[in-house]
Amino acid sequence: MTDDGHLDAPRPASYILLMDHAPTRRSLLSLAATGIAGAALWGCRSAPAAAADHYPVQMTDAAWRAKLGDQAWAVLRHESTERPYSSPLNNEHRAGIFTCKGCGQPAYSSKTKFESGTGWPSFWAPLANAVETKTDRSMFEERVEVHCARCGGHLGHVFDDGPKPTGKRYCMNGVAMTFKPA
Repeated sequence: MTDDGHLDAPRPASYILLMDHAPTRRSLLSLAATGIAGAALWGCRSAPAAAADHYPVQMTDAAWRAKLGDQAWAVLRHESTERPYSSPLNNEHRAGIFTCKGCGQPAYSSKTKFESGTGWPSFWAPLANAVETKTDRSMFEERVEVHCARCGGHLGHVFDDGPKPTGKRYCMNGVAMTFKPA
Protein backbone atom coordinates (compact mmCIF):
# COMPACT_ATOMS: atom_id res chain seq x y z
CA MET A 1 0.00 0.00 0.00
CA THR A 2 1.04 3.53 -0.63
CA ASP A 3 1.00 6.23 2.03
CA ASP A 4 -2.45 7.37 0.93
CA GLY A 5 -3.93 3.88 1.50
CA HIS A 6 -4.16 2.67 -2.11
CA LEU A 7 -2.83 -0.63 -3.35
CA ASP A 8 0.46 -0.22 -5.14
CA ALA A 9 0.72 -3.62 -6.81
CA PRO A 10 -1.83 -5.73 -8.68
CA ARG A 11 -3.17 -8.70 -6.77
CA PRO A 12 -3.78 -12.18 -8.17
CA ALA A 13 -7.28 -12.78 -9.63
CA SER A 14 -8.20 -14.95 -6.65
CA TYR A 15 -7.58 -12.10 -4.18
CA ILE A 16 -10.83 -10.54 -2.97
CA LEU A 17 -10.61 -7.15 -1.35
CA LEU A 18 -13.42 -6.78 1.19
CA MET A 19 -12.32 -3.60 2.93
CA ASP A 20 -9.42 -1.32 2.14
CA HIS A 21 -9.69 0.58 5.43
CA ALA A 22 -10.30 -0.07 9.10
CA PRO A 23 -13.99 -0.51 10.04
CA THR A 24 -15.71 2.55 11.43
CA ARG A 25 -18.37 2.68 14.09
CA ARG A 26 -20.93 3.47 11.34
CA SER A 27 -19.94 0.44 9.24
CA LEU A 28 -20.10 -1.87 12.27
CA LEU A 29 -23.56 -0.53 13.26
CA SER A 30 -24.76 -0.96 9.65
CA LEU A 31 -23.52 -4.53 9.65
CA ALA A 32 -25.27 -5.23 12.97
CA ALA A 33 -28.54 -3.67 11.73
CA THR A 34 -28.38 -5.76 8.55
CA GLY A 35 -27.92 -8.90 10.63
CA ILE A 36 -30.86 -8.05 12.88
CA ALA A 37 -33.11 -7.26 9.89
CA GLY A 38 -32.07 -10.53 8.22
CA ALA A 39 -32.89 -12.52 11.36
CA ALA A 40 -36.29 -10.80 11.65
CA LEU A 41 -37.13 -11.48 8.01
CA TRP A 42 -36.06 -15.11 8.40
CA GLY A 43 -38.96 -15.44 10.87
CA CYS A 44 -41.37 -14.08 8.21
CA ARG A 45 -40.49 -16.67 5.60
CA SER A 46 -43.22 -18.79 4.08
CA ALA A 47 -43.56 -22.20 5.62
CA PRO A 48 -45.77 -25.13 4.75
CA ALA A 49 -49.16 -25.09 6.45
CA ALA A 50 -49.51 -26.84 9.80
CA ALA A 51 -47.74 -30.16 10.20
CA ALA A 52 -49.76 -32.74 8.31
CA ASP A 53 -49.11 -35.70 10.57
CA HIS A 54 -52.54 -35.58 12.25
CA TYR A 55 -54.80 -34.49 9.40
CA PRO A 56 -56.97 -37.11 7.67
CA VAL A 57 -56.47 -35.49 4.23
CA GLN A 58 -52.83 -35.45 3.19
CA MET A 59 -51.05 -34.94 -0.13
CA THR A 60 -47.57 -34.04 -1.31
CA ASP A 61 -46.86 -30.35 -1.83
CA ALA A 62 -46.70 -30.92 -5.60
CA ALA A 63 -50.10 -32.67 -5.55
CA TRP A 64 -51.64 -29.80 -3.56
CA ARG A 65 -50.27 -27.29 -6.04
CA ALA A 66 -51.63 -29.24 -9.02
CA LYS A 67 -55.06 -29.51 -7.36
CA LEU A 68 -55.36 -25.93 -6.07
CA GLY A 69 -53.56 -23.69 -8.56
CA ASP A 70 -50.83 -21.24 -7.58
CA GLN A 71 -52.77 -18.65 -5.57
CA ALA A 72 -54.87 -21.06 -3.48
CA TRP A 73 -51.82 -23.30 -2.98
CA ALA A 74 -49.77 -20.33 -1.70
CA VAL A 75 -52.50 -19.44 0.81
CA LEU A 76 -53.67 -22.89 1.93
CA ARG A 77 -50.33 -24.69 1.97
CA HIS A 78 -47.80 -21.87 2.53
CA GLU A 79 -49.79 -19.42 4.68
CA SER A 80 -49.79 -16.58 2.19
CA THR A 81 -52.55 -13.93 2.14
CA GLU A 82 -54.64 -12.83 -0.81
CA ARG A 83 -55.02 -9.13 -1.61
CA PRO A 84 -57.93 -7.47 0.23
CA TYR A 85 -61.13 -6.95 -1.77
CA SER A 86 -59.96 -9.45 -4.40
CA SER A 87 -62.29 -12.34 -3.51
CA PRO A 88 -65.73 -12.77 -5.07
CA LEU A 89 -66.76 -14.39 -1.76
CA ASN A 90 -66.79 -10.91 -0.18
CA ASN A 91 -70.03 -10.27 -2.07
CA GLU A 92 -71.55 -13.71 -1.52
CA HIS A 93 -74.79 -13.18 0.42
CA ARG A 94 -76.83 -16.28 -0.43
CA ALA A 95 -77.68 -18.92 2.16
CA GLY A 96 -75.18 -21.75 2.15
CA ILE A 97 -71.88 -23.11 3.43
CA PHE A 98 -68.32 -21.91 2.87
CA THR A 99 -65.97 -24.90 2.57
CA CYS A 100 -62.21 -25.43 2.58
CA LYS A 101 -61.01 -25.39 -1.03
CA GLY A 102 -58.36 -27.97 -0.20
CA CYS A 103 -60.59 -30.78 1.03
CA GLY A 104 -64.22 -29.65 0.93
CA GLN A 105 -64.59 -29.53 4.72
CA PRO A 106 -67.64 -27.37 5.60
CA ALA A 107 -66.13 -24.49 7.61
CA TYR A 108 -68.54 -21.53 7.93
CA SER A 109 -72.26 -20.96 7.57
CA SER A 110 -73.54 -17.93 5.69
CA LYS A 111 -75.60 -17.25 8.84
CA THR A 112 -72.39 -16.17 10.63
CA LYS A 113 -70.96 -14.05 7.78
CA PHE A 114 -70.82 -10.28 8.30
CA GLU A 115 -69.39 -7.21 6.56
CA SER A 116 -66.21 -6.34 8.46
CA GLY A 117 -64.91 -3.72 6.02
CA THR A 118 -61.51 -5.43 5.99
CA GLY A 119 -61.61 -6.74 2.42
CA TRP A 120 -61.76 -10.42 3.36
CA PRO A 121 -64.80 -12.64 3.99
CA SER A 122 -65.47 -12.48 7.73
CA PHE A 123 -67.48 -14.68 10.08
CA TRP A 124 -68.24 -14.53 13.78
CA ALA A 125 -68.03 -18.32 14.29
CA PRO A 126 -66.92 -21.46 12.43
CA LEU A 127 -68.99 -24.63 12.20
CA ALA A 128 -68.40 -27.12 15.04
CA ASN A 129 -65.07 -28.99 14.76
CA ALA A 130 -64.35 -27.42 11.35
CA VAL A 131 -61.21 -25.44 12.16
CA GLU A 132 -58.21 -25.46 14.47
CA THR A 133 -56.12 -22.50 15.63
CA LYS A 134 -52.51 -21.88 16.53
CA THR A 135 -50.40 -18.87 17.47
CA ASP A 136 -48.76 -17.05 14.54
CA ARG A 137 -45.77 -14.79 15.31
CA SER A 138 -44.62 -14.24 11.71
CA MET A 139 -45.53 -10.55 11.25
CA PHE A 140 -43.82 -8.98 14.30
CA GLU A 141 -47.02 -9.46 16.30
CA GLU A 142 -48.91 -12.34 17.81
CA ARG A 143 -52.02 -13.40 15.91
CA VAL A 144 -54.20 -16.50 15.94
CA GLU A 145 -54.04 -18.49 12.73
CA VAL A 146 -57.00 -20.58 11.53
CA HIS A 147 -56.48 -23.94 9.78
CA CYS A 148 -58.88 -26.49 8.32
CA ALA A 149 -59.33 -29.34 10.81
CA ARG A 150 -59.39 -31.94 8.02
CA CYS A 151 -56.41 -31.00 5.78
CA GLY A 152 -54.50 -28.39 7.83
CA GLY A 153 -54.91 -25.75 5.11
CA HIS A 154 -54.37 -22.14 6.19
CA LEU A 155 -57.69 -20.28 5.98
CA GLY A 156 -56.89 -16.97 7.68
CA HIS A 157 -56.78 -15.46 11.18
CA VAL A 158 -59.20 -14.81 14.03
CA PHE A 159 -59.33 -11.52 15.96
CA ASP A 160 -61.16 -10.34 19.08
CA ASP A 161 -62.92 -7.41 17.40
CA GLY A 162 -65.98 -9.10 15.91
CA PRO A 163 -69.70 -8.69 16.56
CA LYS A 164 -71.88 -10.39 19.16
CA PRO A 165 -72.54 -13.09 20.14
CA THR A 166 -68.87 -14.26 20.03
CA GLY A 167 -66.92 -11.01 19.69
CA LYS A 168 -64.70 -12.85 17.20
CA ARG A 169 -63.83 -11.93 13.60
CA TYR A 170 -62.71 -14.93 11.58
CA CYS A 171 -61.01 -13.08 8.72
CA MET A 172 -60.67 -15.67 5.95
CA ASN A 173 -58.90 -15.75 2.61
CA GLY A 174 -61.62 -16.18 -0.01
CA VAL A 175 -59.22 -18.04 -2.32
CA ALA A 176 -58.92 -20.72 0.38
CA MET A 177 -62.66 -21.45 0.32
CA THR A 178 -65.51 -22.36 -1.99
CA PHE A 179 -69.21 -21.62 -1.54
CA LYS A 180 -71.98 -24.22 -1.68
CA PRO A 181 -75.46 -22.62 -1.93
CA ALA A 182 -78.20 -24.09 0.27
